[in-house]
Amino acid sequence: MPTLLLSLETSSPVCSVALHRVADGTLVGQSELRLEKSHSSHLSVLVNQLLENTLHTLQDVAAVAVSDGPGSYTGLRIGAAAAKGLCYALDIPLLAVSTLQSLAHQVATYTAQPEQYLYCPMLDARRMEVYTALYRHDGAEVLAPTPLVLDETALAEHLAHHSLLFFGSGATKFHPLVANNARAGFLPGIEPSAIAVGALGVAAYQRQEFQNVAYYEPFYLKEVYTTTPKNKAGS
Repeated sequence: MPTLLLSLETSSPVCSVALHRVADGTLVGQSELRLEKSHSSHLSVLVNQLLENTLHTLQDVAAVAVSDGPGSYTGLRIGAAAAKGLCYALDIPLLAVSTLQSLAHQVATYTAQPEQYLYCPMLDARRMEVYTALYRHDGAEVLAPTPLVLDETALAEHLAHHSLLFFGSGATKFHPLVANNARAGFLPGIEPSAIAVGALGVAAYQRQEFQNVAYYEPFYLKEVYTTTPKNKAGS
């Protein structure tokens, strides 16, 4: 009987995969690769190597959890395609886990007295914009995922009443704007991880919060704009 949850995190330059036991959330193994624009060619290799190194096969996988976004458009598309392909081939459920929520979970898990803070993951977008949200230590959503233009007033209402921890690829842009606010704390080096995706994925699996494999699309948060070349004269 399949006993494992395979999780995929491809929303950032880090390509990460992990295996957890669906019964109790125990981490079985994880692997990641930090190489720009490598997800399409290395994701399946990471999955196969992780299964081999942990002495398992795809037949041991009960479900797949994928980082749902927001994040890199291309990375999310690659992760979603791989997850859907595995779910189709193995006839198993698909789970989607918020990239921002998984970042918050990752930090809250290792924070002393986690209930004292609100957790604010920030993913870098264009210029002074980030994708962000606010969560309590137990994962409860305080501010839904949103694109936010950073200035001195950003999140001021929350900072007036709570201590906030900021982290993720966009947090460094916010630091100079609130450097003098004692309620604002910044944690460097926090990146999306399949371990956190898997931990939340196990909980979603136990609640049977499955996605429709045929129609699932990542949560981009903002529309992706594409351009169509203009027809040449006379064509």
